[in-house]
Amino acid sequence: MSCAQTIQDYALRSLGIGERALPQGDVTLCEQVVLIGSGMIWNVYFGVLALSFGFFFAVALAVAKASPRFMLRKPAEWFIFLFRGSPLFIQFFMAYEAFVMLPRLGYEFELFGIAIEAETRWFARAWLGALIVLFCNTSAYAAEIFYGALRSVPKGDLEAADAYGLTGWTKFRRITFPTTMRLAWPAYTNEAIFMFHATALVFFSSFPAFQQRGDALYYASYFADRTFNPFIPYPIVGAYFIALTLLVIALFGAINRRLNRHLPSDRRAKLRIRPTLIR
Repeated sequence: MSCAQTIQDYALRSLGIGERALPQGDVTLCEQVVLIGSGMIWNVYFGVLALSFGFFFAVALAVAKASPRFMLRKPAEWFIFLFRGSPLFIQFFMAYEAFVMLPRLGYEFELFGIAIEAETRWFARAWLGALIVLFCNTSAYAAEIFYGALRSVPKGDLEAADAYGLTGWTKFRRITFPTTMRLAWPAYTNEAIFMFHATALVFFSSFPAFQQRGDALYYASYFADRTFNPFIPYPIVGAYFIALTLLVIALFGAINRRLNRHLPSDRRAKLRIRPTLIR
């Protein structure tokens, strides 16, 4: 089989498009590169959605934690402490065990007199259950980053906003939020990189792959077991993640330059990538 035919058969296999059976004969390097790259689609899916939805939830958590109101501040503090204080790997297992119970318990409710039974079995699948865990985890870490930046907004900026008569939502949208993002963005870039790396843990969690449509490590493990040579598939996974990291750095670097475009070049915050070794 030519490499072009392999790409046609396996490039989108992780999405259920193309050849259904995994390679059974002699495994070629092209098959490993293409199938592991196909699995990376799921890693990108987990990272992009968790960061996209987690960003807005993290902003809300940071604002709530900075609020003087007890009913807003305390739930935000507890949520952040819970997901920052426990290992991500344990969160995967605890969430899976909780989600497995949902189909057994069932959930029924009435809407306008019509009995409706909620579908809950999808929570035990990786595409939803693991995504929820990643969403909660990155929201907690990003919220702490944004909270620190929110507390670091210069008082002079806030006083100038008051002098111009800006209050409430207008003050937050035009002064507080942009300054918070400018201060927090370098640290948040590191969080985004870690979140994409953390998607590799989905393979080791209890969330099962659906119809052999797994992530990059799923296919790498398959090839390592079949060829008895882990020194080819796992470096391929590492190369894909390095390429993904460089893409994240480029994208978030462009956003950082946009956030700091009004500042002199010597005062613009620089991105300093500091990979998290232990979390």
